[in-house]
Amino acid sequence: MPEEMQVEDVETFAFQAEIAQLMSLIINTFYSNKEIFLREIISNSSDALDKIRYESLTDPSRLDNGKDLYIKIVPNKNDRTLSIIDTGIGMTKADLVNNLGTIAKSGTKAFMEALQAGADISMIGQFGVGFYSAYLVADRVTVHTRHNDDEQYVWESSAGGSFTVRPDHGEPMLRGTKIVLHLKEDQNDYVEERRIKEIVKKHSQFIGYPIKLVVEKEREKEVSDDEEEEEKKDEETEEEKEKEKETPKIEDEYVSRMKDSQKHIYYITGESRDQVSNSAFVERVKKSGFEVVYMIEPIDEYCVQQLKEYDGKQLVSVTKEGLELPEDEEAKKKFEENKTKFEGLCKVMKDILDKKVEKVVVSNRLVSSPCCIVTSQYGWTANMERIMKAQALRDTSTMGYMAAKKHLEVNPDHSIVENLRQKAEADKNDKAVKDLVMLLFETSLLSSGFSLEDPTVHASRIYRMIKLGLGIDEDDDFQPEAAEENNEEMPPLENDDEDASRMEEVD
Repeated sequence: MPEEMQVEDVETFAFQAEIAQLMSLIINTFYSNKEIFLREIISNSSDALDKIRYESLTDPSRLDNGKDLYIKIVPNKNDRTLSIIDTGIGMTKADLVNNLGTIAKSGTKAFMEALQAGADISMIGQFGVGFYSAYLVADRVTVHTRHNDDEQYVWESSAGGSFTVRPDHGEPMLRGTKIVLHLKEDQNDYVEERRIKEIVKKHSQFIGYPIKLVVEKEREKEVSDDEEEEEKKDEETEEEKEKEKETPKIEDEYVSRMKDSQKHIYYITGESRDQVSNSAFVERVKKSGFEVVYMIEPIDEYCVQQLKEYDGKQLVSVTKEGLELPEDEEAKKKFEENKTKFEGLCKVMKDILDKKVEKVVVSNRLVSSPCCIVTSQYGWTANMERIMKAQALRDTSTMGYMAAKKHLEVNPDHSIVENLRQKAEADKNDKAVKDLVMLLFETSLLSSGFSLEDPTVHASRIYRMIKLGLGIDEDDDFQPEAAEENNEEMPPLENDDEDASRMEEVD
Protein backbone atom coordinates (compact mmCIF):
# COMPACT_ATOMS: atom_id res chain seq x y z
CA MET A 1 0.00 0.00 0.00
CA PRO A 2 1.40 3.47 -0.86
CA GLU A 3 2.94 5.38 2.00
CA GLU A 4 0.60 8.37 1.58
CA MET A 5 -2.42 6.09 1.97
CA GLN A 6 -1.07 4.82 5.28
CA VAL A 7 -0.51 8.37 6.50
CA GLU A 8 -4.08 9.31 5.67
CA ASP A 9 -5.33 6.35 7.70
CA VAL A 10 -3.49 7.49 10.82
CA GLU A 11 -5.66 8.83 13.65
CA THR A 12 -4.11 10.77 16.52
CA PHE A 13 -5.61 10.72 20.01
CA ALA A 14 -4.77 12.57 23.19
CA PHE A 15 -4.13 10.50 26.30
CA GLN A 16 -6.61 10.93 29.11
CA ALA A 17 -5.15 13.48 31.53
CA GLU A 18 -4.63 10.94 34.33
CA ILE A 19 -2.88 8.49 32.00
CA ALA A 20 -0.64 11.19 30.56
CA GLN A 21 0.29 12.18 34.11
CA LEU A 22 1.07 8.55 35.00
CA MET A 23 3.26 8.09 31.92
CA SER A 24 5.16 11.27 32.69
CA LEU A 25 5.71 10.04 36.22
CA ILE A 26 7.02 6.68 34.97
CA ILE A 27 9.36 8.28 32.42
CA ASN A 28 10.77 10.97 34.67
CA THR A 29 11.09 9.13 37.98
CA PHE A 30 14.40 7.44 38.72
CA TYR A 31 13.66 3.81 39.46
CA SER A 32 16.31 1.13 39.58
CA ASN A 33 14.12 -2.00 39.35
CA LYS A 34 13.05 -1.45 35.74
CA GLU A 35 12.93 -5.18 34.97
CA ILE A 36 9.37 -5.44 36.26
CA PHE A 37 8.13 -4.16 32.88
CA LEU A 38 8.61 -7.63 31.38
CA ARG A 39 6.67 -9.27 34.18
CA GLU A 40 3.76 -6.89 33.58
CA ILE A 41 3.63 -7.40 29.81
CA ILE A 42 3.88 -11.19 30.16
CA SER A 43 1.10 -11.08 32.77
CA ASN A 44 -1.11 -9.11 30.37
CA SER A 45 -0.33 -11.60 27.60
CA SER A 46 -1.32 -14.44 29.90
CA ASP A 47 -4.60 -12.68 30.65
CA ALA A 48 -5.29 -12.31 26.91
CA LEU A 49 -4.66 -16.03 26.45
CA ASP A 50 -6.97 -16.82 29.36
CA LYS A 51 -9.72 -14.80 27.71
CA ILE A 52 -9.56 -16.50 24.32
CA ARG A 53 -9.37 -19.90 25.99
CA TYR A 54 -12.43 -19.01 28.07
CA GLU A 55 -14.35 -17.93 24.96
CA SER A 56 -13.42 -21.18 23.23
CA LEU A 57 -15.05 -23.26 25.96
CA THR A 58 -18.48 -22.24 24.68
CA ASP A 59 -17.48 -21.50 21.08
CA PRO A 60 -14.54 -23.62 19.81
CA SER A 61 -14.52 -21.68 16.53
CA ARG A 62 -12.91 -18.75 18.38
CA LEU A 63 -9.65 -20.69 18.05
CA ASP A 64 -9.99 -21.25 14.30
CA ASN A 65 -7.29 -18.63 13.66
CA GLY A 66 -4.82 -20.51 15.83
CA LYS A 67 -5.19 -23.19 18.47
CA ASP A 68 -1.66 -22.87 19.88
CA LEU A 69 -1.68 -20.59 22.92
CA TYR A 70 1.73 -19.24 23.82
CA ILE A 71 3.88 -16.19 24.55
CA LYS A 72 6.99 -15.45 22.48
CA ILE A 73 9.81 -13.03 23.31
CA VAL A 74 11.94 -11.75 20.41
CA PRO A 75 15.00 -9.59 21.16
CA ASN A 76 16.64 -7.72 18.27
CA LYS A 77 20.09 -6.35 19.07
CA ASN A 78 20.51 -4.58 15.74
CA ASP A 79 17.28 -2.60 16.04
CA ARG A 80 17.50 -2.41 19.86
CA THR A 81 13.91 -3.68 20.18
CA LEU A 82 12.24 -6.25 22.37
CA SER A 83 9.00 -7.80 21.11
CA ILE A 84 6.50 -9.73 23.25
CA ILE A 85 4.01 -11.69 21.17
CA ASP A 86 0.95 -13.65 22.31
CA THR A 87 -1.77 -15.60 20.51
CA GLY A 88 -4.43 -14.35 22.91
CA ILE A 89 -7.72 -12.60 22.31
CA GLY A 90 -6.20 -9.52 20.68
CA MET A 91 -7.79 -6.06 20.58
CA THR A 92 -10.25 -4.37 18.27
CA LYS A 93 -9.62 -0.79 17.16
CA ALA A 94 -11.99 0.39 19.88
CA ASP A 95 -10.10 -1.68 22.47
CA LEU A 96 -6.82 -0.05 21.41
CA VAL A 97 -8.22 3.45 21.74
CA ASN A 98 -10.10 2.85 24.96
CA ASN A 99 -7.82 0.46 26.82
CA LEU A 100 -4.53 2.13 25.95
CA GLY A 101 -5.27 5.78 26.31
CA THR A 102 -8.59 7.57 26.25
CA ILE A 103 -10.63 5.99 29.03
CA ALA A 104 -8.95 6.56 32.37
CA LYS A 105 -8.98 3.42 34.45
CA SER A 106 -9.94 3.79 38.07
CA GLY A 107 -6.59 2.26 38.95
CA THR A 108 -4.63 5.11 37.33
CA LYS A 109 -5.46 7.69 39.96
CA ALA A 110 -5.35 5.13 42.75
CA PHE A 111 -1.85 4.04 41.72
CA MET A 112 -0.52 7.58 41.65
CA GLU A 113 -2.02 8.21 45.07
CA ALA A 114 -0.37 5.02 46.31
CA LEU A 115 2.99 6.19 44.94
CA GLN A 116 2.62 9.49 46.77
CA ALA A 117 1.89 7.51 49.92
CA GLY A 118 5.16 5.61 49.55
CA ALA A 119 4.19 2.61 47.40
CA ASP A 120 6.72 1.08 45.00
CA ILE A 121 6.37 1.31 41.20
CA SER A 122 6.58 -2.49 41.11
CA MET A 123 2.99 -2.55 42.43
CA ILE A 124 1.70 -1.04 39.16
CA GLY A 125 0.09 -4.28 38.00
CA GLN A 126 -2.17 -4.44 41.04
CA PHE A 127 -3.88 -1.29 39.77
CA GLY A 128 -4.51 -2.61 36.26
CA VAL A 129 -2.13 -0.23 34.47
CA GLY A 130 0.93 -2.46 34.12
CA PHE A 131 1.16 -1.85 30.37
CA TYR A 132 2.58 1.63 30.94
CA SER A 133 5.57 0.17 32.81
CA ALA A 134 6.95 -0.42 29.28
CA TYR A 135 8.05 3.23 29.34
CA LEU A 136 10.50 2.43 32.11
CA VAL A 137 12.78 1.00 29.42
CA ALA A 138 11.34 2.18 26.09
CA ASP A 139 11.05 5.64 24.59
CA ARG A 140 8.60 4.38 21.96
CA VAL A 141 6.09 1.49 22.09
CA THR A 142 4.28 -0.07 19.14
CA VAL A 143 1.34 -2.46 19.59
CA HIS A 144 0.26 -4.61 16.63
CA THR A 145 -2.95 -6.54 17.26
CA ARG A 146 -5.67 -8.57 15.61
CA HIS A 147 -9.01 -9.55 17.21
CA ASN A 148 -11.29 -12.19 15.71
CA ASP A 149 -13.99 -9.54 15.22
CA ASP A 150 -11.90 -6.83 13.57
CA GLU A 151 -9.05 -6.05 11.18
CA GLN A 152 -5.41 -5.74 12.18
CA TYR A 153 -4.38 -2.41 13.74
CA VAL A 154 -1.28 -0.81 15.14
CA TRP A 155 -1.05 1.56 18.14
CA GLU A 156 2.02 3.69 18.68
CA SER A 157 3.21 6.30 21.12
CA SER A 158 6.38 7.98 22.28
CA ALA A 159 4.39 9.29 25.24
CA GLY A 160 4.33 13.09 25.06
CA GLY A 161 0.58 13.25 25.55
CA SER A 162 -0.69 11.49 22.41
CA PHE A 163 -0.82 8.21 20.50
CA THR A 164 -1.78 7.09 17.01
CA VAL A 165 -3.90 4.21 15.70
CA ARG A 166 -3.93 3.04 12.09
CA PRO A 167 -4.67 -0.07 10.03
CA ASP A 168 -1.69 -2.43 10.15
CA HIS A 169 -0.48 -3.31 6.65
CA GLY A 170 2.67 -4.97 7.90
CA GLU A 171 3.22 -8.65 8.65
CA PRO A 172 -0.23 -10.32 8.87
CA MET A 173 -1.36 -11.72 12.22
CA LEU A 174 -3.97 -14.46 12.63
CA ARG A 175 -4.95 -13.38 16.15
CA GLY A 176 -3.25 -11.87 19.17
CA THR A 177 -0.94 -9.00 20.10
CA LYS A 178 2.67 -8.04 19.41
CA ILE A 179 4.16 -5.34 21.62
CA VAL A 180 7.40 -3.86 20.30
CA LEU A 181 9.52 -1.91 22.77
CA HIS A 182 11.98 0.50 21.15
CA LEU A 183 14.48 0.52 24.00
CA LYS A 184 16.24 3.58 25.37
CA GLU A 185 19.96 3.85 24.63
CA ASP A 186 20.93 2.79 28.15
CA GLN A 187 18.64 -0.26 28.24
CA ASN A 188 20.51 -2.63 25.90
CA ASP A 189 20.63 -5.18 28.70
CA TYR A 190 17.08 -6.25 27.89
CA VAL A 191 17.96 -7.73 24.49
CA GLU A 192 20.49 -10.08 26.07
CA GLU A 193 19.39 -13.74 26.20
CA ARG A 194 20.85 -14.26 29.68
CA ARG A 195 19.06 -11.24 31.14
CA ILE A 196 15.68 -12.12 29.64
CA LYS A 197 15.86 -15.70 30.92
CA GLU A 198 16.81 -14.42 34.35
CA ILE A 199 13.79 -12.07 34.52
CA VAL A 200 11.32 -14.64 33.21
CA LYS A 201 12.51 -17.25 35.69
CA LYS A 202 12.40 -14.75 38.54
CA HIS A 203 9.00 -13.16 37.90
CA SER A 204 6.97 -15.32 35.50
CA GLN A 205 7.68 -18.96 36.34
CA PHE A 206 4.03 -19.66 37.22
CA ILE A 207 2.54 -18.40 33.97
CA GLY A 208 0.28 -21.13 32.62
CA TYR A 209 1.38 -20.96 28.97
CA PRO A 210 4.65 -21.76 27.16
CA ILE A 211 6.99 -18.77 27.09
CA LYS A 212 9.27 -19.02 24.07
CA LEU A 213 12.47 -17.06 23.62
CA VAL A 214 13.88 -16.62 20.12
CA VAL A 215 17.68 -16.79 20.28
CA GLU A 216 20.44 -16.63 17.69
CA LYS A 217 23.18 -19.25 17.77
CA GLU A 218 26.52 -18.24 16.30
CA ARG A 219 28.69 -20.75 14.42
CA GLU A 220 32.21 -20.27 13.12
CA LYS A 221 31.72 -22.23 9.89
CA GLU A 222 29.85 -21.09 6.82
CA VAL A 223 26.24 -22.18 6.78
CA SER A 224 23.50 -22.23 4.19
CA ASP A 225 20.33 -20.16 4.55
CA ASP A 226 18.40 -23.26 5.60
CA GLU A 227 20.92 -24.11 8.30
CA GLU A 228 20.94 -20.54 9.55
CA GLU A 229 17.16 -20.59 9.85
CA GLU A 230 17.37 -23.86 11.75
CA GLU A 231 19.76 -22.27 14.22
CA LYS A 232 17.18 -19.57 15.00
CA LYS A 233 14.93 -21.55 17.26
CA ASP A 234 12.40 -21.17 20.01
CA GLU A 235 13.31 -22.29 23.48
CA GLU A 236 10.57 -22.95 25.99
CA THR A 237 11.01 -21.86 29.65
CA GLU A 238 11.38 -24.18 32.66
CA GLU A 239 7.79 -25.31 33.05
CA GLU A 240 7.58 -27.00 29.65
CA LYS A 241 10.91 -28.78 30.15
CA GLU A 242 9.83 -29.97 33.58
CA LYS A 243 6.62 -31.33 32.12
CA GLU A 244 8.53 -33.34 29.55
CA LYS A 245 11.04 -34.71 32.06
CA GLU A 246 9.03 -35.49 35.19
CA THR A 247 5.37 -36.17 34.42
CA PRO A 248 5.74 -39.25 32.17
CA LYS A 249 7.91 -40.91 34.81
CA ILE A 250 5.23 -40.43 37.47
CA GLU A 251 2.48 -41.65 35.17
CA ASP A 252 4.47 -44.74 34.11
CA GLU A 253 4.74 -45.87 37.72
CA TYR A 254 1.03 -45.25 38.28
CA VAL A 255 -0.15 -46.96 35.08
CA SER A 256 1.94 -50.04 35.82
CA ARG A 257 -0.10 -50.59 39.00
CA MET A 258 -3.55 -49.80 37.58
CA LYS A 259 -6.30 -52.40 37.80
CA ASP A 260 -7.73 -53.81 34.60
CA SER A 261 -11.11 -52.25 35.39
CA GLN A 262 -9.66 -48.76 35.91
CA LYS A 263 -10.44 -46.37 33.08
CA HIS A 264 -8.91 -43.14 34.39
CA ILE A 265 -5.82 -41.79 36.11
CA TYR A 266 -6.98 -40.03 39.27
CA TYR A 267 -4.96 -37.13 40.64
CA ILE A 268 -5.12 -34.32 43.19
CA THR A 269 -3.09 -31.12 43.30
CA GLY A 270 -2.19 -29.30 46.49
CA GLU A 271 0.37 -27.51 48.59
CA SER A 272 1.91 -30.52 50.38
CA ARG A 273 1.75 -34.31 50.58
CA ASP A 274 0.15 -34.19 54.02
CA GLN A 275 -2.56 -31.84 52.79
CA VAL A 276 -3.59 -33.94 49.81
CA SER A 277 -3.19 -37.35 51.47
CA ASN A 278 -5.51 -36.33 54.30
CA SER A 279 -8.03 -34.73 51.97
CA ALA A 280 -11.65 -35.89 51.98
CA PHE A 281 -11.43 -36.11 48.18
CA VAL A 282 -9.14 -39.13 48.14
CA GLU A 283 -11.07 -41.28 50.65
CA ARG A 284 -13.72 -42.56 48.26
CA VAL A 285 -11.25 -43.20 45.43
CA LYS A 286 -9.03 -45.24 47.73
CA LYS A 287 -12.07 -47.05 49.11
CA SER A 288 -12.87 -48.06 45.54
CA GLY A 289 -9.43 -49.63 45.36
CA PHE A 290 -7.74 -47.04 43.12
CA GLU A 291 -4.60 -44.99 43.65
CA VAL A 292 -4.46 -41.21 43.49
CA VAL A 293 -1.45 -39.35 42.08
CA TYR A 294 -0.34 -36.59 44.46
CA MET A 295 0.80 -33.49 42.55
CA ILE A 296 2.28 -31.05 45.05
CA GLU A 297 4.58 -28.85 42.97
CA PRO A 298 3.22 -25.56 41.53
CA ILE A 299 4.35 -26.64 38.08
CA ASP A 300 2.03 -29.67 38.27
CA GLU A 301 -1.02 -27.40 37.95
CA TYR A 302 0.22 -26.19 34.59
CA CYS A 303 1.28 -29.63 33.42
CA VAL A 304 -2.16 -31.19 33.86
CA GLN A 305 -3.73 -28.32 31.91
CA GLN A 306 -1.74 -29.45 28.87
CA LEU A 307 -1.51 -33.20 29.57
CA LYS A 308 -5.14 -34.31 29.34
CA GLU A 309 -4.39 -38.03 28.99
CA TYR A 310 -1.53 -40.48 29.22
CA ASP A 311 -1.17 -43.88 27.61
CA GLY A 312 -4.79 -43.70 26.49
CA LYS A 313 -6.02 -42.99 30.04
CA GLN A 314 -7.77 -39.70 30.78
CA LEU A 315 -6.44 -37.67 33.73
CA VAL A 316 -9.28 -36.94 36.15
CA SER A 317 -9.07 -34.52 39.08
CA VAL A 318 -10.76 -35.86 42.20
CA THR A 319 -11.52 -32.28 43.30
CA LYS A 320 -13.62 -31.33 40.27
CA GLU A 321 -17.26 -31.91 39.41
CA GLY A 322 -18.37 -35.00 37.53
CA LEU A 323 -16.12 -37.53 39.28
CA GLU A 324 -17.35 -40.98 38.26
CA LEU A 325 -16.34 -44.11 40.15
CA PRO A 326 -17.52 -47.67 39.54
CA GLU A 327 -20.78 -48.39 41.38
CA ASP A 328 -23.09 -51.39 41.50
CA GLU A 329 -26.79 -51.07 40.79
CA GLU A 330 -27.69 -50.95 44.47
CA ALA A 331 -25.35 -48.01 45.08
CA LYS A 332 -26.70 -46.16 42.04
CA LYS A 333 -30.27 -46.67 43.25
CA LYS A 334 -29.40 -45.40 46.73
CA PHE A 335 -27.69 -42.32 45.27
CA GLU A 336 -30.78 -41.44 43.23
CA GLU A 337 -32.96 -41.85 46.33
CA ASN A 338 -30.65 -39.57 48.31
CA LYS A 339 -30.81 -36.90 45.61
CA THR A 340 -34.57 -36.85 45.96
CA LYS A 341 -34.50 -36.99 49.76
CA PHE A 342 -32.05 -34.11 50.12
CA GLU A 343 -33.33 -31.97 47.26
CA GLY A 344 -35.10 -29.61 49.67
CA LEU A 345 -32.02 -29.17 51.87
CA CYS A 346 -29.83 -28.46 48.85
CA LYS A 347 -32.22 -25.72 47.76
CA VAL A 348 -32.28 -24.17 51.24
CA MET A 349 -28.48 -24.23 51.42
CA LYS A 350 -28.15 -22.67 47.96
CA ASP A 351 -30.57 -19.88 48.95
CA ILE A 352 -28.53 -19.19 52.09
CA LEU A 353 -25.14 -19.28 50.35
CA ASP A 354 -26.46 -17.40 47.30
CA LYS A 355 -23.59 -16.35 45.01
CA LYS A 356 -20.91 -17.94 47.19
CA VAL A 357 -21.51 -21.20 45.29
CA GLU A 358 -22.84 -22.08 41.87
CA LYS A 359 -24.86 -25.00 43.19
CA VAL A 360 -25.39 -27.37 46.10
CA VAL A 361 -25.75 -31.07 45.29
CA VAL A 362 -25.72 -34.48 46.94
CA SER A 363 -22.30 -36.13 46.79
CA ASN A 364 -21.23 -39.70 46.19
CA ARG A 365 -17.51 -38.96 46.66
CA LEU A 366 -17.44 -38.43 50.46
CA VAL A 367 -16.88 -40.98 53.21
CA SER A 368 -16.27 -39.33 56.58
CA SER A 369 -16.72 -35.62 55.82
CA PRO A 370 -20.16 -33.95 55.86
CA CYS A 371 -19.45 -31.79 52.80
CA CYS A 372 -16.76 -30.48 50.48
CA ILE A 373 -16.18 -27.78 47.88
CA VAL A 374 -15.51 -29.02 44.35
CA THR A 375 -14.79 -26.91 41.29
CA SER A 376 -16.21 -26.89 37.78
CA GLN A 377 -14.44 -28.72 34.98
CA TYR A 378 -13.13 -25.51 33.42
CA GLY A 379 -12.44 -23.33 36.44
CA TRP A 380 -9.29 -23.21 38.54
CA THR A 381 -8.78 -25.79 41.27
CA ALA A 382 -8.38 -24.60 44.86
CA ASN A 383 -4.63 -25.04 44.51
CA MET A 384 -4.52 -23.04 41.26
CA GLU A 385 -6.54 -20.25 42.86
CA ARG A 386 -4.03 -20.19 45.73
CA ILE A 387 -1.13 -19.92 43.27
CA MET A 388 -2.79 -17.15 41.26
CA LYS A 389 -3.72 -15.14 44.35
CA ALA A 390 -0.09 -15.31 45.42
CA GLN A 391 0.82 -13.55 42.17
CA ALA A 392 -0.67 -10.28 43.33
CA LEU A 393 -0.14 -8.75 39.89
CA ARG A 394 -2.87 -10.60 38.02
CA ASP A 395 -5.60 -8.63 36.27
CA THR A 396 -8.61 -8.65 38.60
CA SER A 397 -10.92 -9.40 35.65
CA THR A 398 -9.07 -12.67 35.12
CA MET A 399 -9.52 -13.60 38.76
CA GLY A 400 -13.23 -12.93 38.25
CA TYR A 401 -13.92 -15.38 35.45
CA MET A 402 -11.14 -17.91 35.93
CA ALA A 403 -11.34 -18.19 39.71
CA ALA A 404 -12.61 -21.52 40.97
CA LYS A 405 -16.35 -21.96 40.37
CA LYS A 406 -17.41 -23.52 43.65
CA HIS A 407 -19.95 -26.29 44.04
CA LEU A 408 -20.89 -27.51 47.52
CA GLU A 409 -21.41 -31.28 47.73
CA VAL A 410 -23.07 -32.74 50.83
CA ASN A 411 -22.71 -36.26 52.21
CA PRO A 412 -26.21 -37.75 52.65
CA ASP A 413 -24.86 -40.48 54.94
CA HIS A 414 -23.40 -38.05 57.47
CA SER A 415 -25.32 -37.41 60.72
CA ILE A 416 -24.70 -33.64 60.55
CA VAL A 417 -26.26 -33.40 57.11
CA GLU A 418 -29.22 -35.60 58.09
CA ASN A 419 -29.91 -33.53 61.22
CA LEU A 420 -29.58 -30.32 59.21
CA ARG A 421 -32.10 -31.69 56.71
CA GLN A 422 -34.59 -32.31 59.51
CA LYS A 423 -34.13 -28.81 60.93
CA ALA A 424 -34.51 -27.22 57.50
CA GLU A 425 -37.69 -29.16 56.80
CA ALA A 426 -39.10 -28.06 60.17
CA ASP A 427 -38.30 -24.38 59.49
CA LYS A 428 -36.20 -23.34 56.51
CA ASN A 429 -36.00 -19.78 57.92
CA ASP A 430 -34.53 -20.92 61.23
CA LYS A 431 -31.52 -18.69 61.84
CA ALA A 432 -29.76 -21.59 63.50
CA VAL A 433 -29.94 -23.37 60.14
CA LYS A 434 -28.47 -20.33 58.41
CA ASP A 435 -25.57 -20.10 60.84
CA LEU A 436 -24.91 -23.84 60.61
CA VAL A 437 -24.94 -23.77 56.81
CA MET A 438 -22.49 -20.87 56.77
CA LEU A 439 -20.26 -22.65 59.27
CA LEU A 440 -20.30 -25.85 57.22
CA PHE A 441 -19.52 -23.90 54.04
CA GLU A 442 -16.59 -22.01 55.57
CA THR A 443 -15.18 -25.17 57.12
CA SER A 444 -15.51 -26.95 53.78
CA LEU A 445 -13.61 -24.13 52.09
CA LEU A 446 -10.70 -24.64 54.47
CA SER A 447 -10.69 -28.43 54.27
CA SER A 448 -10.96 -28.30 50.46
CA GLY A 449 -7.88 -26.08 50.14
CA PHE A 450 -9.43 -22.62 49.78
CA SER A 451 -8.83 -19.54 51.89
CA LEU A 452 -11.50 -17.54 53.71
CA GLU A 453 -12.32 -14.01 52.62
CA ASP A 454 -12.93 -12.98 56.22
CA PRO A 455 -11.46 -15.38 58.80
CA THR A 456 -12.70 -13.24 61.70
CA VAL A 457 -16.34 -13.99 60.90
CA HIS A 458 -15.59 -17.71 60.75
CA ALA A 459 -13.76 -17.47 64.07
CA SER A 460 -16.76 -15.70 65.63
CA ARG A 461 -18.99 -18.61 64.60
CA ILE A 462 -16.59 -21.07 66.22
CA TYR A 463 -16.44 -19.05 69.44
CA ARG A 464 -20.22 -18.90 69.46
CA MET A 465 -20.43 -22.69 69.18
CA ILE A 466 -17.87 -23.08 71.98
CA LYS A 467 -19.97 -20.84 74.24
CA LEU A 468 -23.06 -22.88 73.53
CA GLY A 469 -21.17 -26.09 74.20
CA LEU A 470 -19.98 -24.72 77.56
CA GLY A 471 -23.43 -23.41 78.45
CA ILE A 472 -22.25 -19.78 78.45
CA ASP A 473 -24.79 -17.13 77.58
CA GLU A 474 -23.97 -15.50 74.26
CA ASP A 475 -23.96 -12.02 75.76
CA ASP A 476 -21.32 -12.99 78.34
CA ASP A 477 -17.63 -12.56 77.57
CA PHE A 478 -15.00 -15.06 78.62
CA GLN A 479 -12.93 -12.22 80.08
CA PRO A 480 -15.07 -9.10 80.24
CA GLU A 481 -12.32 -6.96 81.77
CA ALA A 482 -9.83 -7.83 79.02
CA ALA A 483 -12.43 -7.35 76.31
CA GLU A 484 -13.34 -3.96 77.69
CA GLU A 485 -9.71 -2.88 77.90
CA ASN A 486 -9.07 -3.91 74.29
CA ASN A 487 -12.42 -2.53 73.12
CA GLU A 488 -13.08 -5.89 71.39
CA GLU A 489 -16.45 -6.95 70.09
CA MET A 490 -17.46 -10.13 68.34
CA PRO A 491 -17.92 -9.42 64.62
CA PRO A 492 -21.49 -9.72 63.30
CA LEU A 493 -22.51 -13.05 61.80
CA GLU A 494 -24.19 -13.68 58.48
CA ASN A 495 -27.83 -12.51 58.59
CA ASP A 496 -27.28 -11.46 62.19
CA ASP A 497 -29.38 -8.75 63.83
CA GLU A 498 -30.52 -7.67 67.28
CA ASP A 499 -32.94 -10.56 67.73
CA ALA A 500 -30.63 -13.20 66.24
CA SER A 501 -31.21 -16.69 67.48
CA ARG A 502 -28.82 -17.96 70.12
CA MET A 503 -28.88 -21.36 68.45
CA GLU A 504 -30.36 -23.04 71.55
CA GLU A 505 -31.53 -25.88 69.34
CA VAL A 506 -28.01 -26.91 68.35
CA ASP A 507 -27.26 -30.36 69.69
